[in-house]
Amino acid sequence: MPSPSFNRAIVIVLDGVGIGELPDAAQYGDRGCDTLGHIANRVRLEVPTLRALGLGRVASLGESPRSGNAGGAVGRMAEASAGKDSVTGHWEMMGVVLKEPFPVFSDGFPPGVIADFSRSVGRPVIGNKAASGTEIIDELGAEQMRSGSLIVYTSADSVFQIAAHEAIVPVPELYRACEIAYKLVAEGLGVGRVIARPFVGSPGAFKRTANRRDYALPPAGETLLDRLTVASIPVIAIGKIDDLFAGRGITVARHTASDDEGMDRLEGEMADTDSGLIFANLVDFDTQYGHRNDVEGYAGNLERFDQRLSAIIPRLRHDDLLIVTADHGNDPTTAGTDHSREYVPLLVIGSRVHQGVDLGTRTTFADLGQTLADVFAVGPLAHGTSFLDEIVGGGPKGSALHQQAGSGSSRR
Repeated sequence: MPSPSFNRAIVIVLDGVGIGELPDAAQYGDRGCDTLGHIANRVRLEVPTLRALGLGRVASLGESPRSGNAGGAVGRMAEASAGKDSVTGHWEMMGVVLKEPFPVFSDGFPPGVIADFSRSVGRPVIGNKAASGTEIIDELGAEQMRSGSLIVYTSADSVFQIAAHEAIVPVPELYRACEIAYKLVAEGLGVGRVIARPFVGSPGAFKRTANRRDYALPPAGETLLDRLTVASIPVIAIGKIDDLFAGRGITVARHTASDDEGMDRLEGEMADTDSGLIFANLVDFDTQYGHRNDVEGYAGNLERFDQRLSAIIPRLRHDDLLIVTADHGNDPTTAGTDHSREYVPLLVIGSRVHQGVDLGTRTTFADLGQTLADVFAVGPLAHGTSFLDEIVGGGPKGSALHQQAGSGSSRR
């Protein structure tokens, strides 16, 4: 049975939207990173909805000092797991904390593994190094088209990425190659993800397509999603959520090609799904702007999301709980193009959420999952501390934005 306060939870993960370096950031090469703060230093951010919800209390948005009222409960979360990738971040949100990071191969994968992979797929392999995804197709795309080879590359994360032009290697064949690689490097070496990275275009104008697909290891422990599905509570996955959890604990998966489509899907599920968890990842922040060091593009995507968020808040029902957060940082102002080890925002909204509650600094993303386990009465999970009592305790109820829209009552 869900809690008396909430019958439906909506979690939106802004992929890569960090809000400042974690204390151990230097160990990951991320000293001084601040994704949102550094963007705001360069571009005046027009994000009135996020400001009204109190994001300025935990992140630098251009005003000094950090300030502002909060139309809901506000805090920030630190990552307890070792790592800074999407799999690690999302698993931790749902209750799995990793003591050891996934292995990384910054000098490329072992020659024997590459030889086995090439032999199994029947195509030569080029690349096999750490690289930016856009840069490596610019560098090797023409050769890939001439030779019919597969471009293999990695990053600071635990990933085995395979790029090929869709006109040379059909997408279904690329997916089969990823399935072969999954057995070799995920099951064989413990690599966190194999990713298909198809592209189109001509030399000098290559472009990655929306046919990306992630092949992740299954979660290393029981997640909130597992608990919910066992209890016959719907779990709707939007974006790459289904891939990150290897399909486990998912009732319905809605894959998307862009953040706009992700928000369209979210609005559709809010209309069609009466109860349970709607769990969305918006990946363009990370893939389209963070990894490409596109500060202006990143800022524009934040502003587009702010507008979409302002449209869904009035549609929240009286028993909805909306949470906006992130999984790691990806500071586009740095010289590198990899993820960054940062705090992430925690914005909690709903007519039954008390305004202005300071959720402080949570020591693990798992606090989010433990709270949802309380909401749906499927806990406790192995990790995390619930903040449910904090958000439904004393103080004025309801997001100001929610109240102004006239949607939802504060009845218990």
